[in-house]
Amino acid sequence: MSLLDRITIEPGKMGGRPCIRRMRIRVTDVLEMLAGGATQAQILADYPDLEEEDIRASLAYAAVQLNHPVIIAAE
Repeated sequence: MSLLDRITIEPGKMGGRPCIRRMRIRVTDVLEMLAGGATQAQILADYPDLEEEDIRASLAYAAVQLNHPVIIAAE
């Protein structure tokens, strides 16, 4: 299983937002906790169903989503 296989999107769950392994934990929830200063250990303690690979998968998913060309219009 690759890291990105841990990210699931289901139209009827969490508004179709990317989640971790079909759970009701969104990728953005994990990213916001990390951005807010939470450590991996703190996140895993607060969400015992999460695994270390889920946190890495959230970061990998964000990196893929942001890796697109930026087109700047000529003036």
